[in-house]
Amino acid sequence: MTVTVRPATLDDKQKCLEFIGALRREDIRDGWAETYDALMVGDRGTVLVADDDEVGVLGMATISFNLAIRYSGEYCQLEELFVDPNARGKNAGGLLIEGILNAARNHGCAEIGLYLIERTTHNRPFYEKYGFRVVGDEMRQPLR
Repeated sequence: MTVTVRPATLDDKQKCLEFIGALRREDIRDGWAETYDALMVGDRGTVLVADDDEVGVLGMATISFNLAIRYSGEYCQLEELFVDPNARGKNAGGLLIEGILNAARNHGCAEIGLYLIERTTHNRPFYEKYGFRVVGDEMRQPLR
């Protein structure tokens, strides 16, 4: 068994959408497939998958590239990270983090960030292991 991280393809779409549904604890929504397709272009973000040469796709991560004056250019945001519960312990999550860090660096991003919501704060030590640190709190307002 060898786990590698690679850019997702259109063939990975259904599995990745299922992972997002599991992450959000809801059924696949209208619009997710179109957003996935847009990420395949790669200019606003990307999707990476952890792939086991024997089992198939074990997990996925999405990142977005954002523009900010304070960075004199782009920064990166980890949007979603999900590893199949049956695949945990195979380092798929760690490999995905390393993959997104490399993708952000290769894209020229100045920084990468992520948000932990209340039900995912238990993941903080995992992210800290890969160099993330806590910086402030987030505020949001739904627009739709």
